[in-house]
Amino acid sequence: MKRVNYLNNKDLLTEIHRSKNTYCSYISEGDDQYDVIVSDIKKINSINIAKARKNRAKRMTQRAWEEAKSLGTKRVKMSDFEVSPRKIDKTDLIFRVMTFDHVPGDSDRKKNPKSRADHHVKVNFPPFQHFKLNKKGEPTCVGKSHWTGGLSNGNFQSDHGRITDKLARMYMKLCERYGTRSNWRGYTYNDEMQSQALMQLSQIGLQFDESKSENPFAYYTAAITNSFTRILNIEKKNQNIRDDIMEMEGMMPSYTRQAKNEAEAKLNLLEYEEQHRSAKRKKKIKMEQAPVKVYNKKEIKQLNKKLHEKGKLSPADFEEIK
Repeated sequence: MKRVNYLNNKDLLTEIHRSKNTYCSYISEGDDQYDVIVSDIKKINSINIAKARKNRAKRMTQRAWEEAKSLGTKRVKMSDFEVSPRKIDKTDLIFRVMTFDHVPGDSDRKKNPKSRADHHVKVNFPPFQHFKLNKKGEPTCVGKSHWTGGLSNGNFQSDHGRITDKLARMYMKLCERYGTRSNWRGYTYNDEMQSQALMQLSQIGLQFDESKSENPFAYYTAAITNSFTRILNIEKKNQNIRDDIMEMEGMMPSYTRQAKNEAEAKLNLLEYEEQHRSAKRKKKIKMEQAPVKVYNKKEIKQLNKKLHEKGKLSPADFEEIK
């Protein structure tokens, strides 16, 4: 049985597209599949038209090849189903234009707006409109995101859609597999980490912008990493507070705190021993570098005479001999 992979970028992009379409309204059924993404309607030019033709031809070729494979045909070559971009009429192309024109404004949303999105009502993913070229080459709107009803008599709405069931299972699979990594699976609160990451994905999952990247896997992995790290920091902070209270009450703290204390004690001992050895070496060097006075026989006799008279010698006695 062929293994089903739920975690590749192709399937993720497909499900993200389907989920976003539940928030959109289109004139006809085929208007939901875009061929190229542009940032402004003015950029629907010959360059982007050629790019859109190539993308549509590639998608049609891929679809025909997959259909032939599903029928059980052996030794199917993709080149046998290749579609030429020149055969595609420009009036059939769909252009996705990233725009806020149909989103209501909200000047009170943020005190210090920094981007265009801050001037409009908050939406769960970057808004867009789909355009097609008519026979005169003029762009005509055929679809809007965050919209219900007809394009001319409908209204803006941002909470009527939903993510697909397959995309939800992908979120769950991503969190589950990430939680089994070696640097996370040993924590007792691993389930809480996965739950937090799943909630984060459900909130920001559709914010992935296909116009900037085609790698949603990396985008979701970064969000999961941040969620896991956030829970880890919170648990560490709570554990430190709990260990401090237990030590103040004379109780045994957690094994983590005990291991930390033992490591600090060993480190302090090593530092003390190193300082002691360093002091001994300095003292030895100082003694070796001290000047040595050599006495002759006459001076030694004088010192012996003073020793017999006093019973001991003082530094002054040596100075007198000098």
